[in-house]
Amino acid sequence: MSGRHTTELVVFAVLFVIVSAMGFVAARWRRPTTMQSLDEWGLGGRSFGSWITWFLVGGDLYTAYTFVAVPALVFGAGAAGFYAVPYTIVVYPLVFLVLIRLWSVSHVHGFVTPADFVRARFGSSTLALLVAITGIVATMPYIALQLVGIQATLEAMGVTGHWPLIIAFAILAAYTYQSGLRAPALIAFVKDLLIYIVILVAIFYIPHKLGGWGHIFGAAQAKFDKTPAPADGTLLNHNNQLNYAMLALGSALALFLYPHSVTGVLASKNRNVIKRNMAALPAYSFLLGLIALLGFMAIAGGIKPVAGGNGKPDGNTVVPLLFDHIFPSWFTGVAYAAIGIGALVPAAIMSIAAANLFTRNIYKEYFRRDASASEEATVSKLASLVVKIGAVLAILLLDPQFSIDLQLIGGVIILQTLPSVGLGLITRWFHRGGLIAGWVAGMAAGMWMLYRIPNPATKKLHFGGSAYPLSDIGLDTKMTVYVGAIALAINLIVAVLATVLLRALKTTDGVDVTRTDDYLADEGDPKVVQGTREVEEGLAT
Repeated sequence: MSGRHTTELVVFAVLFVIVSAMGFVAARWRRPTTMQSLDEWGLGGRSFGSWITWFLVGGDLYTAYTFVAVPALVFGAGAAGFYAVPYTIVVYPLVFLVLIRLWSVSHVHGFVTPADFVRARFGSSTLALLVAITGIVATMPYIALQLVGIQATLEAMGVTGHWPLIIAFAILAAYTYQSGLRAPALIAFVKDLLIYIVILVAIFYIPHKLGGWGHIFGAAQAKFDKTPAPADGTLLNHNNQLNYAMLALGSALALFLYPHSVTGVLASKNRNVIKRNMAALPAYSFLLGLIALLGFMAIAGGIKPVAGGNGKPDGNTVVPLLFDHIFPSWFTGVAYAAIGIGALVPAAIMSIAAANLFTRNIYKEYFRRDASASEEATVSKLASLVVKIGAVLAILLLDPQFSIDLQLIGGVIILQTLPSVGLGLITRWFHRGGLIAGWVAGMAAGMWMLYRIPNPATKKLHFGGSAYPLSDIGLDTKMTVYVGAIALAINLIVAVLATVLLRALKTTDGVDVTRTDDYLADEGDPKVVQGTREVEEGLAT
């Protein structure tokens, strides 16, 4: 290891140790009488204010994988990689009222997971089980991909082998087990501060070192002009515009269906906190746009990705290598720490969310209906450990590139819960049998389309991405469409048709134990509640 890499590793290790210590100390932060309940361990006592929620949800949604994968996609495909910017802007007005409703009804009934709401809203344990399993399956590869960010920084520092990765996640598992959601909430302050410092320095310093923005965009255009791929370039073209729009909208609809996103929202202390955050969180999207530009900078800097375990270039290493190439060694260490710590916050929240789903909607529903609050907390802690172990094994046993494909599959999967969770907050018109039929149809269609997508770059015949070529259905075009959007459309069509049929046959439906008044429940100012009553009652059916 060179002296430069030694400096980077020392700075990285020092900051990592400081943050880990904060994770253990978090158990005493806002210390409750007991941590032996999911309200305290899994939701931080449902007491987080506007600032804490902003850092927590921001740290949950804008992850280490975003830090390395979005620029890597821009590096490899150009403008198509910027889809993450519009989708993280349009998502907030789309979910504004829906998340307020979800918080309110969960506050009244003590719901911890989206599946808890579905179980009560539609009176169906089967539908709730499908939502829970969907959430766990979609979250698992997301957790594994946080490891990709850490692994990329370690490779850039010349650290080989899997043992540093295992140690990092062992520490994460320990302080998450002890402190619950309070640990990532506290660490998120440091994580976001580091990321903002690194990106703001990068956006001014790196172009100066590379000869200006004109040279950067010129180098990117020159690279894409030489490639045979029809859908890359510094601008979108007719081959990828439709897929870009569908992927951005589909990703926006999926973002707050993920269990970890819901966990951050339910940890808020009242509805006003959610309203403020839906207005303020787009600030992260500005940062994301700057992060994406690192991909073009890497092209202009002549960065060559490190070969992965399969001998093929690993695009996820381009940002760490760019920092190593441009920054002084000590600041490169700070940048690497920002990426590494950026993996800890979302990984902790995701593992907690997945564990809560298992505890509330599988263990308690089917194994221990009379489980106490203390038993629920213990089971969830143990389940969170299992989830983290599974994520580490996914990286150790699978090709990381395959894990990235799994994340694309995860987005298609989680979208299939939109009718029951998202639309269920607006209307109860859907029959539980119709929602189950729609879920099955959407999931089957999505998996079939994903199976048929090859990836010529990695020589994969199946599950090579989420852009389905229209030529596969006989159209003479190179255009592609987002699988998730098509699968969701099939899901909704089947759910509507099945609901109409079941209601015509006068079949029994589940009992809704939620009430319209639940959506108005709040511990805040009564005037705020009254001011939104007409809007929310007008949407309820």
